Amino acid sequence: MAGDPNRDDIERALAKVLDWPEIARSPQLARFIDYIVRRKLDGDEQSIKAYSIAVDVLGRPPDFDPQSDPIVRVQARRLRALLEQYYRTDGAGDVVHIHLPVGRYIPEFLAAGAASKAEIEPDMAPPQPPPPAVSVAPPRRKRGEITVPWFVLVVGIFAILALAYSLLTLGPRQPVQAIPAGLLSRPIVSVVEFQSLTGDPADTRLAAGLAVELVTDLDQFETITTLYGGSMGGSAAGNGVDYILSGIVRREGQMLQYSAILTEVVTSSVVWSKVVSLTPEEAARPDVLDYVSGLLGRVLGSPRGPVHAKARALLLNGPLSAADENLYLCRMLFDLYRERENAAMAERASNCFQTLPERDRRSGQALAGLASLLVETTGADSGGRSRMEVVDLAQVMLNEAIDASPTSGFVWEQRARLFEAMGRHGEAEAAYGSALQLNSANTDTIAARARHLAFTGRLEAAEALAWGAINTAPDAPAWYLCVPLLVALKDGAFAAATELAERYAETDRELGPILTIMAAQGLGDGEMVNRYLPRVLDVQAFRRAGVLTQLRRRITDDDLLARVRQSLVAAGLSPAALVGSF
Repeated sequence: MAGDPNRDDIERALAKVLDWPEIARSPQLARFIDYIVRRKLDGDEQSIKAYSIAVDVLGRPPDFDPQSDPIVRVQARRLRALLEQYYRTDGAGDVVHIHLPVGRYIPEFLAAGAASKAEIEPDMAPPQPPPPAVSVAPPRRKRGEITVPWFVLVVGIFAILALAYSLLTLGPRQPVQAIPAGLLSRPIVSVVEFQSLTGDPADTRLAAGLAVELVTDLDQFETITTLYGGSMGGSAAGNGVDYILSGIVRREGQMLQYSAILTEVVTSSVVWSKVVSLTPEEAARPDVLDYVSGLLGRVLGSPRGPVHAKARALLLNGPLSAADENLYLCRMLFDLYRERENAAMAERASNCFQTLPERDRRSGQALAGLASLLVETTGADSGGRSRMEVVDLAQVMLNEAIDASPTSGFVWEQRARLFEAMGRHGEAEAAYGSALQLNSANTDTIAARARHLAFTGRLEAAEALAWGAINTAPDAPAWYLCVPLLVALKDGAFAAATELAERYAETDRELGPILTIMAAQGLGDGEMVNRYLPRVLDVQAFRRAGVLTQLRRRITDDDLLARVRQSLVAAGLSPAALVGSF
């Protein structure tokens, strides 16, 4: 194709990109590329800035600050990666390629021959590969559908649950503890540039920009405030910084090593360190900075990571004063509930969210967390409301959460969990995809998606995801083990399956005991079968609907369901109890 592409060619190229499923599934990215392409075609390049994209395309308010909110950089990186994937695959034969240079938002239109020569700026971080699935924005509810404020309903439901829990435990409540003021808010981490000690100027690109990548990635967790500390770190103590993240890059034989160090400002002590060793092939990755940032982010952003250790220790030590609770501590309580899934932690997390100031209580995080707690901790009748009414209420809350925080990975993950509980598996998978698009380093989301894939018959794809989360997350919770457990059962590795199943059963009170029975039967351990069968019979959801009837809401894998049926009948469960109340 001779000369520069004309407008008609560019518009045809844009139409092809917008029709590509990976873009079409993400309305936000579709609007992003349509906006910047048409602005350039209209000669309005000066208006293609982070602020205008955030406000006009991504729905940010007029007071949006590009310096404190990285959403435009994050979405540009996703779009850039998708464009590269498109032109490597479906769009390889297109006569015009739309190219988004690194570090800029103004697109370039390249004839096919010139497109392959487009260079990436050497001092900028290459793009991150896109996740496998992206969600379509959820439908908005009509105004007036809920005549009673949802918050009143939620308070009533949780009050009944709290009373029931208190009557069941019969023990004296623990005294409320006072918290040092420095642990009340989410930690502030200053990330300084990593220093290259390789001695080779060509290796500058292996360190330059990593701090920016880490700031961008860690911001997506919403439980850490991250600051860019430049090359020296500035006056951390004076800026209220709690931790400084620094590091070096060096070569050890053929390996490239990134050594990260987290220093607590108050004590000047190193509280965490990690070495990421890369093979020559890994070091040559075009997205090496994204890759390393993701590995470090999986630890630092985790609720079990080092920056949250003190807050978690305090929360595990007993209840707090209502005056001390805030959104950060509520999130920590929610994460503790998720790891343990016990009634006590659920009650504390729900009480925390409900007693927040109005502004925080209506934040995306609080709404989404409460919605998940509502669905996962209520029975068939909560305050005179049916299970369906509880689920409908949770949907309203999650729609409001997405309105409040449309780019929160946490919010989208809770939406995925709701869809999964409702048996709407296609929508659940799409929502998990959106959550991972927004925060690809969240191992909780990765593990949850892996489990969902396994339940829907895609065990092979699930296994790689699950081990990636288990091997990189700090203190991986027992519920991460579901996929390895299912693989062990399928492979007949019953000794390993039994060990995994007993741990998993503590966090999944529906399926966990059943999988333990299946593993025990494989070993011929009748005593273990007899210990776990009463736990299956004690699940209220099973008693109301039948075991398989309830499990079919979560599981669509017919082979797994058939093995569950065979196992439970062999254990002595009546076939009628599999499909009806008992």
